[in-house]
This record gives sequence, C-alpha cells and structure tokens, in this order.
Amino acid sequence: MEIARRRLLGALAAGGVLAAVPAGRGAAAGEDMERLLANTVAMLAGTEASNSRPETAAKVAAVERTARANLASWDAAGGDGELFAGIPLGTSDAHLSTTYQRLYETALATRTPGVSPGLYASAAVQRRIADGLSWLHTHFYGDQARGYYGNWFTWEIGISQYVTRTLVLLAGTPGATAALTGAYLASMDAYLRNGRDGDVDLDSRFHTGANLADITTNRILQGALTADGGRVRKALADQLTVFATIDPYAPRHGVTDGYYADGSFLQHASVAYTGSYGKGLLSRVVQTLRTVEGTGFADVAALVPVVDGWVRDGFAPLIFEGWMMEAVKGRAVSRPGTGYADVAAVVEAVVDLASLATGERAAALAGYVKHLRATSRAPLDPASFGSPLSVVRYTAILADASVPAADLNPPARSVAFNAMDRTVHRRPGYAFALSRSSRRISTYEYMSGENLMPWFQGDGAHHLYLSGQDQTRAFGVDHLTTVPPHGLAGVTAPVERRRTVPESYGGDLFYDNPSHPLNFTASSASQNTYVYFPTATQAYSGGAVLDGRYGAAGWVLSDDVPWRDKAAGILPDDFVAYRKARATRSWFLLDDEIVVLSAGVGDAPGGGRAVTTTVDARTADPDDLVRVTGDGHWTHWENATQHARVGYLRLAGPAPRPRLTTVTRSLRAVRTANPDTAVTKQVFALTVDQPPGARPAAFAYALLPNAPAARPPAPVRLLANTPRRQAVHHPALALTAANTFTSGTHRLPGLMVDGPASVLLRRRAGTLTVAVCDPTTARDTLTLLLPGRPLRRTGGDPGTHVSRAPGGTRLTVRTRHAYGRTFTVTLR
Repeated sequence: MEIARRRLLGALAAGGVLAAVPAGRGAAAGEDMERLLANTVAMLAGTEASNSRPETAAKVAAVERTARANLASWDAAGGDGELFAGIPLGTSDAHLSTTYQRLYETALATRTPGVSPGLYASAAVQRRIADGLSWLHTHFYGDQARGYYGNWFTWEIGISQYVTRTLVLLAGTPGATAALTGAYLASMDAYLRNGRDGDVDLDSRFHTGANLADITTNRILQGALTADGGRVRKALADQLTVFATIDPYAPRHGVTDGYYADGSFLQHASVAYTGSYGKGLLSRVVQTLRTVEGTGFADVAALVPVVDGWVRDGFAPLIFEGWMMEAVKGRAVSRPGTGYADVAAVVEAVVDLASLATGERAAALAGYVKHLRATSRAPLDPASFGSPLSVVRYTAILADASVPAADLNPPARSVAFNAMDRTVHRRPGYAFALSRSSRRISTYEYMSGENLMPWFQGDGAHHLYLSGQDQTRAFGVDHLTTVPPHGLAGVTAPVERRRTVPESYGGDLFYDNPSHPLNFTASSASQNTYVYFPTATQAYSGGAVLDGRYGAAGWVLSDDVPWRDKAAGILPDDFVAYRKARATRSWFLLDDEIVVLSAGVGDAPGGGRAVTTTVDARTADPDDLVRVTGDGHWTHWENATQHARVGYLRLAGPAPRPRLTTVTRSLRAVRTANPDTAVTKQVFALTVDQPPGARPAAFAYALLPNAPAARPPAPVRLLANTPRRQAVHHPALALTAANTFTSGTHRLPGLMVDGPASVLLRRRAGTLTVAVCDPTTARDTLTLLLPGRPLRRTGGDPGTHVSRAPGGTRLTVRTRHAYGRTFTVTLR
C-alpha cells in the first residue's frame, strides 16, 4: 500500500508506528474496498449471527424503535420547510443535522438483522431515505451560498458523518444511486472550508485531534463508496498522524492537539480534554482499525500498541470506579450526562481494542473491562454501545472465567499529567484529581452556552472521590450547579459578582466584534484566546512523582490573558475581563493524606476585594444525614447515609470556617441547553476568608480521606511555606517534598535547590531516591545539593549526573525539552 508514504513516514516516526505502513502495495484491490464497506456495515448494524444472540436484543429493539418513531415523525411533517415534524429547516444548523441524523437512524434499521420484516431490508424505506437525501440536498444543503451558517463543526463534521454513514448503509440497495453519492461528495468536499481544495488541511487549526479523526473517518468511507483508492489512502494517512506523540517543542503543522508522552491529551490547543474529545478520538480510531481490518490499507496489529498505551497511561488513571473525572472534560462538565456514561464509551473502545490485540495485551484489556464493570457504582448498559458486535464481545469477556478482573492501575499510583496541568493521585479508598493552569494550559473552557460559570476551574480546583460512592450524588453536573463558582474545592478567589458570557453581551453566546482589529467572530482565533479557553500568564505549574506512588505539585495563581491584555489596552472597551486573586500553592500527595500549603494568599494589589480559599467543598442529597464537627484545628465531615467521611487537619495559619447550607438551583445556570430542572443539595464548604485589604496570608492543612472522627496527630512537619519555597517532611515515610518557585538558592533541611523545581526525596534501607522536575518547562538544567557525606550513584534516568561538591553531593539534571517530566536517581 502507498499511503502518501513520505508524508506518513515523517509524521509517524516519533510515534513509533512506522510498522503500520505496509510496504510496496499499489492501488487498492476491489476486494479491499468491498471489505471496508462490509466491515463498516457490520460495525454499525451487526450481523445475522451477532443480532440473533440474546445480549443484542435490547440494542436491536432500540434501533427499530428509533426508526419507527422517525418514520412516524416523517409522516406527520407538514409543508416544504421540514422533513420531520417540528424540525423546521433553513436557519438552524442543529435542526439540519438532526434531520440527517434521523435519516441515518432509519437507514440503520433497514440494514440491522433482527429488525422486524417490513422495515429490515425494506426497499421502499430505503428509496424513501434516498429521496429524503435528494430533497435535502436540493433545498437545504447543496447550495453553498446558503449553507455553512451556525457552527463550523456541523458542516465539516456532523452532517458529513450522518450523510456518509447513510450512503454506506444504502450502498447496494435500491435506494443507492451514483448520482446522489456524487452530489453529496462534491458538497461535502466544498464544505471543508477550513481545509484546502476540498480536503483536509493538516495546517488548519480546525483539522486536529478528535476533529481530524472524525473528518478523515468520513473521507475513508467516502472513498470506499466510490472505489477511490487515492481518497481512502490520503484520508488514512491524515488520520494516522493522530497516532504520533505530540512534541511540544517541535509540533508538526503547529498542532498541539493530541496525546503526549506523559499520557496527557489536549484539544483546542490548550484544553485538558481526555474525558470528552479524547474519548471521541479513542472511539473513532478503534472504529477505523475495525473498518480497515483484513484490507491492505494498514497493518492494524502495528497500531494496536499505540492505542493500548493511551488506555493504560491516559485513560486508566482518570477513571475511578467507573467514573470519568471532571478535570478532563472541558465544557462537557456542564452537561447532564454522567461520568459513568462517559466511561461506557471508553469500555466499548477497550472491548474492541482487546479483540484486535493478542496475548497478554488482550488479556489485560479484557481484565480491565471486567474491573470497570465490577467497581462501577452504576450498571453499564451495553445497549448504549454503538455496535451490536461490541455488545457480543463485551458479553464474551464477562463470561470468560480465564480472565480475572484487574485494574490497569496499581493500587497506589500518582500521575503528573504536566503536559495538561493535571495531577491524579490514587489510593485504595480514594482518588484525588487536581486542575491547574499556566501560560500553556487554559484556565477553563466555555463555548456555545456550555459551562457558563467556568472562571476558577483551573485555579487549583480539586475533586476528592471516595470509594464506594455513587459519584452522581457527590459530583457531576449537580455538584457544579449547586457549589458557587468561587467556592469550588481548592480554589482561592475574590468574592465578587461575575457575569456569564450571555449576560455580558446581550444574550449572545460569544463576543461579537468583527470590526475590531482582532476580528472577534464566533470561530475566530481571538474568540478562542480571550473568551472560549484563555490561558493563564505564569509558567510555574507542575510537579514530580517518586516511584510512581508519591507526588508533589506546585502552582502560582496569576491573571489570565484576557485581563492582562484588557489592562494593556489591547482589547475593546466593552470586552469583559476579570482579575484573579494571588496565591502560591503546593500539594504533597502521600498515602493517607494530601497536604496543601498556601502562601502569599490574598487579593491582587489594589483589588480591594474580599478573598476566600475553599479547603474543600462537598455535596450531599437533601435527605442525607450529614454531620460536621470540629474545633478549629480539626474539622470532620461525614455523610452517614452514604458512608463517606473526610477529615481536615489545620497545620498552620488561620482556622478555617465550616458551613453547611442547602442550595437549590436550576441546571440551566451552568448550560443554556440544560433542562430548567431545579437541583437541591446540601453543600458543605470549609473556607479561609480574608476581608478586603487584608495582608497576604499563609496557611497549611491536610486532607484525610475516609478519616475517623477523632483528631489525628500531624502527619508531616512543615519545613517552609513562603511564596519562594514550600516543603514538608513525613517522618513515617522518611520522605521530604519541596517546591521552589523563584530564582536563587533555596536552603532546606537536607537539601539545597537552585531555582524553580519540584523535588521528592526518600531514604530507605540506606538508599536515597531523588525525583525532580522542572515545573516551568523552560529550564535547561536543575541543580540540587545534598549536604553530608558524599554519595554515589547506583541508578537513575539518562540526563542525571552525580558529582562531589564541597559539603556534599551535587545532582545535575538536564531538563531541556523534558516538558515537566520527572527524572529519578538513586544514591547510596
């Protein structure tokens, strides 16, 4: 096969997936095209064998039920302005997309074995669908001058996906015509307006990551429909670029969207997005592997290990007892769907990936599927899977007694996703997820009326998940709705009234000012930079990990880019921007506790605002029995109904204030498209409050998940807590953890650090293990001095150098282009 070979080799070299490109094959054989189409139909509709099994009955019934409802709506439509009743066409891109979706759903039923006679294989219905496609093309889609209103995604991806799949399902039926297919392919090419010459443009900021996978999947199928081997190969070559690991120092085509070496996933250039777009990309590439399986278009076996790595290092740490963590969902965090539903899509992809893998890799993936089912607090309904074949594979995995349920995570795991400013710390009994931001990573994502109050979601916000809980009761959209935005757990924020984007701009969902030099339109780069997903302005955000078990994270709260540029006079007078508070913060992630140090906490100079720091915020159902006790040094929260509890130990600074209130608010407060449904929760908040004009404060506390009510002794000794450096020592673990934030020499007990760094040291059985990283991602080298007798190196990562120095041992680490990666060395 020849997949634009030189382009592909360059794109995939760093990703280690060159073996996916078979050598020497010429034009695709006709049987390859037929196999590709047959694979796709089987994936979408199932087969006679799969659909005759009892486990797929609910899936098949749902397909038929949806199609019959669509046909009834079609029959009830009136006039020339709609194909389905109640979905008028001509001005709403969402309505047009929904109309195409319903045609696809109806076509699917005609190709799904097990659907009742009269609908399955109905030539009449298939002709009617083709006529509907033709009518839509003539009146609402084919005219390029009248189309492309609303969201670009609808025209370049959404409609094309439904149309392409519908044409695949109609292929070989009485409804299929070459003229209809040709007309739609020409129009879909023309609507790729962010592409080049009717095709993908890898230099376009729109054709990246999950969006690129969607577009190219459509084009692969379009090429198969027309036996256009060149189209298939070009689309597959473009899609395979998403398999390459992103190099942030030399991004190909300037693209930063995709998977990073540390397991991070970004979309929209700077948004941590594993749980939404990353999930979509995972699903799409696995579907592509299934559609090209058995053809000469790609070596599927060579690509499976790459996707397996995404699952192990990118997804598994972010899934806790079947729940997708909110920290990596972007604006999707405001949608009413649950973290359990997010994971159902991941499970389907893992099921299909396991069927493509072999040996130990296949067994581990299957064991992980069993683990997710066993630990999830919500039943996983395989009828929600996209393919009946996936339902059968899932059932087979569960029935296979030779495969034990096994997590892909070790029981104790700490993961620094520094490429997306996220940290995850896991222990039996809990998981802790931390959201940071920097000049590299967005402080939040808002778009299209979703996530209306996002201002502080990347400002050190955390989620502390407790084992055994139904997380829909503790977190999810209900939590986001009832906890005030400035009161998110972990956040330091000014107490002030902020207006959402629609409130700020007369009901518009974006800032509209195309006459300004920055050209503010719905999809402009300026809209992205200043409204949709702005970054912070400081570089320090990251942390080291020791032995994969213990972690440190450091971060400096700074203004975001909109405030900076508004203050500089770059933005228009009517543009709304808000100033942040100030804080320097460290999190030290241990076994039974998360220790948090804060210094320089207060308002920005001249701000004159009260500031609140939320140690933690938790929600409970209104009828749950919640108890809050404390004495200023120790606060204990317990939800006796849910058997959940957390303790908070003050280590230094002012005593926090506990509050328990009942809050009722509409889900529409966080997303305009949410139902206007009132949610009531008991909201617990533990805060440190500072009045206007207060001097900057410093304080420290420990979060103890699942702690009993009795006050424990302090688990750590504070070594430093200033805006320059923060450090603790844990005697029981013989572990010292430190973050240094400024230039110059930082002297701590048993350690000297030159400049900004994150460091963990642990002594065990005569061995000293040191883990260090550069949270700024900008330093070429880090230098540490370990006072005392000279130590010799016994092991360590490349890039670490140990030498004698006056008074001790010098450790030099080459961090150039490491992007926050941890370097470890062992000494004796």
